[in-house]
Amino acid sequence: MKITKALIFGAFVGIGIFLGTMSRPAMSNDSIYDQVKKFNDVLNRANQMYVENVDTKKLTEAAIRGMLNELDPHSVYIPADQMKKVTEDFQGSFEGIGVEFDVVKDTITIVTPISGGPSEALGIQSGDKIIKINDSSAIGLTREDVPKKLRGPKDTKVKLGIKRSGEAKLIDYDIIRDKIPLYTVDAAFMIDKTDIGLISINRFAATTHSEFMEAASKLRGEGMKKLILDLRNNPGGYLDQAFRLADEFLKGGQKIVYTKGRRPEVDEDYYSNDGGEFENIPLIVMINGGSASASEIVSGAVQDLDRGLIVGDVSFGKGLVQQQYPLPDGSAYRLTISRYYTPSGRLIQRPYGDKDKYYRGEGREEVEEGENIEHSQDSKKKSDSTRPIFKTMSGRTVYGGGGITPDYVVKPDTITPLSVSIRRKNIFWEFTDSYLRGFGASIRTSFKDNFNGFRKNFAISDDLLNDFRALSDSREIQWNDTNYATDKEYLKSMIKATIARSIFGNAGFYPIAYEDDKQIKKAITLFPEASKIAKLK
Repeated sequence: MKITKALIFGAFVGIGIFLGTMSRPAMSNDSIYDQVKKFNDVLNRANQMYVENVDTKKLTEAAIRGMLNELDPHSVYIPADQMKKVTEDFQGSFEGIGVEFDVVKDTITIVTPISGGPSEALGIQSGDKIIKINDSSAIGLTREDVPKKLRGPKDTKVKLGIKRSGEAKLIDYDIIRDKIPLYTVDAAFMIDKTDIGLISINRFAATTHSEFMEAASKLRGEGMKKLILDLRNNPGGYLDQAFRLADEFLKGGQKIVYTKGRRPEVDEDYYSNDGGEFENIPLIVMINGGSASASEIVSGAVQDLDRGLIVGDVSFGKGLVQQQYPLPDGSAYRLTISRYYTPSGRLIQRPYGDKDKYYRGEGREEVEEGENIEHSQDSKKKSDSTRPIFKTMSGRTVYGGGGITPDYVVKPDTITPLSVSIRRKNIFWEFTDSYLRGFGASIRTSFKDNFNGFRKNFAISDDLLNDFRALSDSREIQWNDTNYATDKEYLKSMIKATIARSIFGNAGFYPIAYEDDKQIKKAITLFPEASKIAKLK
């Protein structure tokens, strides 16, 4: 697959989320020398004369932050101590022992070993508790402290003392750290009793396209004839990965996205190539208010080119492109250098004069739930300079500004304060951990390597719910019977999904958690319309 020009972009919302290019910065013709001299004079004078000792590094970083804050919300400064985490997230790997963990009652508890990592290879299990790290107590470490202890350069060793249910003594493990993949495909599974596959992507990192292709090929082997691409709450990432993903669904020669800046060297056009693997598969793309930038590039291209159906809620509305520039001390900054546009010419960026309102999502179009194929819901809002009119390839009306408005609007289910408190206090995982160490211990043995059997035959009984309530009460959750009646099916689904995650990893969690997803349920029924829009037989 050939990219029009060898530029790499990323799309981000806020600090830690970016849209990057490899082009030269656009420089102002202002008297830069005079402004630098002005800043230098102030910094030197403060260093020499201020009543107390001055941390010039701190002052300089504050000045950079203040400078970028005068621009747009996505031009940001990244301190050196944050750069490693940002790099790991978007290069798609880190170096460590390879576990997902949580801290339950001051104790590090393994949620699941990461597939292919050294912990999985040594037999570390979900529910194991890390009591010692390198012969020192690990009790009381915070979630922020744990990675500092467990991560480290590849081929270095860390010694763990692990408490396992049913074992009287600690089990010692000498783990050799390795490179651990950070997956961007959260879920890839077949919707039960259908020919519909679902792939959920949490961000666009360096490995996203290859992960998607592997997952989609696997589902095709399992009988997938239709696809739901779930980009809800996906804040973006590398634009080249979004381009390559969109290209798999499009015939050759179609414009997917283009960028325009103040300087012509940052302008780029991205066209699809022949031979996309999934050009003829019926497609639904799911979005919501957390879908930003690269996610909006994919959904905007699919919508403008009438390639499939966009379902869910209005997207975030970010159409700005940033370049990341390194600084000598290991820090970096990102500067907005251009805007990107969907194939029809839409700029979907929301106004950002008030940045607090911007990050709260104000300016996103609020549309009523229901069919919106011709975007009549949008037309109820008077078109103005912030919502100009554009046309899709088949002539449907779509609007710029305010994010991507779905072709079928489905509002998400809302949960009551009861479930919000349960989720915030991590009761689902604490209950699962306790259950699988006690009465439910046989569940792990009964359904080992048999997820389909667990999915069909394991049910959340009233007795189990009563035990769950007892734990919630002991954690000072204010139980409300009316809220419980409203949320009962959600609670049952999340308990079962969390138990499945402990036994089968993330591959067990998502298929069950999605069974009670209102937006997914509706999307499953909309494939006739998706095929009609794309003119698929």
